[in-house]
Amino acid sequence: MMRSGNPALRANVFTGMAARAGEQAMTIQGTTNKTLILLGLTSLLAFWAWQNPQISMPLILPAVIGGLIVAIATAIKKEWSPVTAPIYAALEGVVLGAISLVFEKQYPGIVKQAVGLTFGVLFSLLIVYKSRLIRVTENFKLGIFAATGGIALFYLVSMIAGFFGARFTIIYGNGLLAIGFSVFVVIIAALNLVMDFDFIEKGAEYGAPKYMEWYGAFGLIVTLVWLYLEILRLLAKLQSRR
Repeated sequence: MMRSGNPALRANVFTGMAARAGEQAMTIQGTTNKTLILLGLTSLLAFWAWQNPQISMPLILPAVIGGLIVAIATAIKKEWSPVTAPIYAALEGVVLGAISLVFEKQYPGIVKQAVGLTFGVLFSLLIVYKSRLIRVTENFKLGIFAATGGIALFYLVSMIAGFFGARFTIIYGNGLLAIGFSVFVVIIAALNLVMDFDFIEKGAEYGAPKYMEWYGAFGLIVTLVWLYLEILRLLAKLQSRR
């Protein structure tokens, strides 16, 4: 993917990159296996955080900051991904488990719905991608990249504004506009999965080094974490209107 909305996954990272003679190359199956490992690690830490809120709740902010630092380091030094990707998955597991518990206490059953929808979207878009019903063209990539960047910028502005007491109801409210915004963000997050699939497929085609399997899996986890949180936020807005 030449212009992925997910900054961790861009096909131009393969420029000048190929497995050396005698080295193993990146494969789709290998990336799938790495993704399952990271998902398992995330789930395990999320379960721990869920069961130990007295410990995990104070760790949310440090885990978020730590995850951001690790993600940036992984994007810069991709060869570190066999080590940094599992660390990122573990940190995000703590964050997801603690945040999910907060939502679950307020809206019982919401976490099960969010998890089901997240994996439903993942497998549905994988089928759509494999059947080529969605073509990952340059215009498609540019559109998703621009939309993702705009959302990130909007969230950053709202976070800064929050320090001064301002509160953006389009993010935190439950009105129709706020719900429409969440639906839009969920769609963009979901379409980033298509970009991730394209990146992994391109990596295998380019014969990227074996460690890029971890990097591809890392990028997919980044998108899945984002998608899950946005679905959780959308469901909370809908349930709060009842």
